[in-house]
Amino acid sequence: MNKFYVTTPIYYPSGKFHIGTAYTEVLADMVKRYHVLKGEESFLLTGTDEHGQKIENKAREAGMEPKEYVDIQAEKAIELWKKMKIDYDKYIRTTDDFHIEAVQKIFEKFLKQGDIYKGEYEGWYCEPCESYFTETQLVDGNCPDCGRTVYKMKEEAYFFKMSKYVGRLVKYYDENPDLIKPSYRKQEMINNFIKPGLEDLCVTRTSFDWGIQVKSDPKHVIYVWLDALTNYITALGYESEDDSLFKKFWPADAQIVGKDIARFHLIYWPIFLMALDLPLPKTIFVHNWVTMKDGKMSKSVGNVIYPEQLIDRYGLDATKYYLIREVPTSSDGLFTPEGFVERFNSDLCNDLGNLLNRSIAMCNKYFDGKLDGYNGLKNDVDLSLEEMVKTTIENFDLAFSNFEFANSLKIIWKLVSRTNKYIDETEPWKLAKDMESEDNQEKLKSVIYHLIATLKQIAILIRPLMEETSDNMLRQLGLLSEDIVWNQLQNYKELKDIRVIEKGEPLFQRVDANEEIEYIKSLMKK
Repeated sequence: MNKFYVTTPIYYPSGKFHIGTAYTEVLADMVKRYHVLKGEESFLLTGTDEHGQKIENKAREAGMEPKEYVDIQAEKAIELWKKMKIDYDKYIRTTDDFHIEAVQKIFEKFLKQGDIYKGEYEGWYCEPCESYFTETQLVDGNCPDCGRTVYKMKEEAYFFKMSKYVGRLVKYYDENPDLIKPSYRKQEMINNFIKPGLEDLCVTRTSFDWGIQVKSDPKHVIYVWLDALTNYITALGYESEDDSLFKKFWPADAQIVGKDIARFHLIYWPIFLMALDLPLPKTIFVHNWVTMKDGKMSKSVGNVIYPEQLIDRYGLDATKYYLIREVPTSSDGLFTPEGFVERFNSDLCNDLGNLLNRSIAMCNKYFDGKLDGYNGLKNDVDLSLEEMVKTTIENFDLAFSNFEFANSLKIIWKLVSRTNKYIDETEPWKLAKDMESEDNQEKLKSVIYHLIATLKQIAILIRPLMEETSDNMLRQLGLLSEDIVWNQLQNYKELKDIRVIEKGEPLFQRVDANEEIEYIKSLMKK
């Protein structure tokens, strides 16, 4: 059996996650479910990054000890992923004992190899990003990543010799084009960080103590990125007594991260792995942001929407569908109340929901909800639909495998639209007027079969993202969702003994557009 390992970044536990943060998790969950559907043994990792100065400060503001604070925050994250039905296999916290022990061993190994040396850091530090910057990297005197205020720091620290590996990293980029998706991110790393001169990375701090202590020098705590990035291997048991999962799943097949942390995952993380003499991930996919009309989603700006708010009102699948559909590979996606309601009413209610309802209603009306199977009768319109189904499966598989997630949904919805058009072209209501004609009966059976069979294909294709909707569709079509696997997409003409439910049920309930737009706007203002 093939194996597939997918990861998300571990999240800074700062309270509620907005839909931009949830987007990363939805992507990774969808990727895992896609590979499960294909019959592959798949493993999804997520978690929380719980060390660092900003955590220590947040805890102090809340009148808590850091561990007490992160325990509460981690539980909030776990509850959200449960609500979103994120099917993760392991939730790692960087305060887990096994992770702490492994990180300490990794640090000592780097120290022994001469990859780490002690020095003194003096420069600009952004606390929210937990990143150091040189004077030339600042933008208008502020952090180049988040735009916030930076402050000057000077302290004793250990540094990782990035310069030792940078040539090897660039060579690896060139020889492994699948490492970075989309490919333009590679040039961003080279032009923005490597060509100007990759500085050695500060990997410890002494100005606070909420972190993993360096065993050989306890006044130092290991700085967040060496601590956080190594979770992808420590979660599998690397440097532990039981490393069976590590041997089974590493290297990762897909690591999914937002563009704001691309530098750490595309430069520092591969270099750490090279220093450990470990294989690099097969692909690191860097996604764009979900933005608002007034820019990046931000609690301080007051333009945030939370996934729970949309899920409670419109359902989980509608929320996930909008998120994936609206963020293309090449640019940021834009969240608007108008766009959300339009997708809900048009794509989900009108296009998909009505297609299912019409098909089930006609199967019940003309054949008491029963069909024996494919009768072999087909005309040019039938052949056109069959060819569209075949092309859709191929194009979807290609787009999805290439991390073009928004495009993969567009491909499915082209088939949805084509199938609705198929009803208009075949005009089954006209064929039903003369059911005494055997020829008309067989033509009508062929039309209804093509509709049911195509809906089954659509239900399978949307399954990695919209499992609840897929289950609902399959149930109404009289099919068992637990028996569904990817290979069934090839069995278009092999449905037997079709028995749809007696009365179709709406997949999604159409909403009043103006009312819902105002409702979502009110949520964003709170």
